[in-house]
Amino acid sequence: MSSPEQWTRPEPGAGPAATAAQPSPEQVIAGLRATAEGGTELTQLLTPEGERLPSSRFDPYLDDVDDEALRNLYRDMVLVRRADRESNAMQRQGQLGIWVPLLGQEAAQIGSGRALKPQDMAFPSYREHGVAYTRGVDFKELLGIFRCTDQSAWDFADRGLHPYTIVIGNQVLNAAGYAMGQRFEGKVGDDDTAEATICYFGDGATSQGDVHEGFVWASVYDAPLVFFCQNNQWAISEPTERQSRLPLYQRARGYGFPGIRVDGNDVLGCLAVTRWALDECRRGNGPVLIEAFTYRMDAHTTTDDPTRYRLSDELEVWKHKDPIERVRVHLARTGAAEQEFFDEVEAEADRFAAELREYCFAMPDPPPERIFSEVYAEPSPALDAQREEYLAYLGGFADGGER
Repeated sequence: MSSPEQWTRPEPGAGPAATAAQPSPEQVIAGLRATAEGGTELTQLLTPEGERLPSSRFDPYLDDVDDEALRNLYRDMVLVRRADRESNAMQRQGQLGIWVPLLGQEAAQIGSGRALKPQDMAFPSYREHGVAYTRGVDFKELLGIFRCTDQSAWDFADRGLHPYTIVIGNQVLNAAGYAMGQRFEGKVGDDDTAEATICYFGDGATSQGDVHEGFVWASVYDAPLVFFCQNNQWAISEPTERQSRLPLYQRARGYGFPGIRVDGNDVLGCLAVTRWALDECRRGNGPVLIEAFTYRMDAHTTTDDPTRYRLSDELEVWKHKDPIERVRVHLARTGAAEQEFFDEVEAEADRFAAELREYCFAMPDPPPERIFSEVYAEPSPALDAQREEYLAYLGGFADGGER
């Protein structure tokens, strides 16, 4: 793939001979389309056919990934996908107000999530169910968000996972501030206690001002922050090529920090690249942008109809790049797993989904005053007045507002 360094604008007055050897800006732009898969610049360690590709740069970050570890990564992705599919179905059955599918993005989330250390902090958007799973958040704790009964029930300091952020891109500013705090408090360095932060967002969020402000602040203060962009190629109905003329990872150059594109359907690639990036941050080398080139195989949310804006042929192509299937093929071909293992994982996934369903159907509706008690750390006269006014309003109904 061409890059801006490979061509220069001719000097004023230069003749045809001086310009003939240089591609035109239009040719360069054509070679840098945002939807190109990266060519030689795409980091890939496990192909869609299950072939393991060696990498002198990133293999050292997989020294501890033996057959058992790879089986565990496979198990993680299968369980998360099964829970995602069950939650999607429960929304259709009226048990959840909305659901945000992650189908097709399991490798990006599990790989990057497993790269984190306990002392690190992750800032998700609203689709990072796999990341939440790797941080020890019970999948049941996610259901309340989408059932509209709570606002992220876990202890973020204990889990190392900030609450879900619905406002597009806002979590990038939050993450930049948190990472700047890590820097100011001297929590970066070469020892095992050094910390870093990772922030998740999609390709569409890169068009938001908050994301660019986060890039600026993290860059100038050398914040230990990994910007992890899951480029699933669709910002609801807008393709990436309408968001950027360049591959997204190349935007990092303009802010003064490195960017890299990894195959987002390659769990080993995502694990190794994220470990490398976090290592860079922990050592005080400033932020890194990772573009995980993946694909959203389902709707943006359960309120979306993707058939209105994308072709079914495109989806079929990406089914052959399925992140779970390539690990399954690799495990089978190398003899690292037998059919018995795959059957056990499938059975475990079914039990996992059944428990999730049973829990969701039995979830009680919280009392209406709870919306006032779980927002601010301390009460205030204004909040108390709002609560009393709201409860009095509900009490004016024949059923006391319980309907």
